Amino acid sequence: MKVIAGLGNPGAQYANTPHSIGFEVVEALAREIGAEWKVSSSYNGEIATGMLGGVKVVLVKPTTYMNLSGNCVAPVVKYHNAKVAEDLLVVSDDIDLPVGKMRIRKGGSAGGHNGLKSVIERTGSTDFIRLRVGVGRDARNRANVVGHVLGKFSPDDRKVMDEVVAEAVKAIGAIERESTEIAMNRYNGWTATSASAGKENDK
Repeated sequence: MKVIAGLGNPGAQYANTPHSIGFEVVEALAREIGAEWKVSSSYNGEIATGMLGGVKVVLVKPTTYMNLSGNCVAPVVKYHNAKVAEDLLVVSDDIDLPVGKMRIRKGGSAGGHNGLKSVIERTGSTDFIRLRVGVGRDARNRANVVGHVLGKFSPDDRKVMDEVVAEAVKAIGAIERESTEIAMNRYNGWTATSASAGKENDK
């Protein structure tokens, strides 16, 4: 059993924002594998179950808000007897990656991301796989982190993110069907073709 969690903030007001890109990726994956979302009050989230590469996967969207994401993810992992280091993949935004990029890694710190921090605290492990989706920084004020990640994507960035989300679904497929290492080699140097060459498409 694999658990794939996309991090974000629930509610229409947070749709199309950098901080909820993890939701977009797992939603796209659910459509790809024909999995239907169901609200689970016991998990404090939305859950969708399906098959990916011949393996049963549980997709997760916490409804706890970002800084309490672990309150949803950890119970799902525990219930399904999943091993954090082998079976958990978390998709989140990353302000230190430009729009049009993504990065896969296994283990590491939260890097200042409150959602990852919560997952680490509640699972008791840093060893899970992360797929970090670049959302860049505010080009006018790089210190404006909260305003940027909770603001809406510009039309140009939205076009790039649509390409990134579709490619992120393929990256997750590569992780699950092949290996994390193969996926890292394939996607950590990848750049969306719709992103401006050599430019960090900050908002």
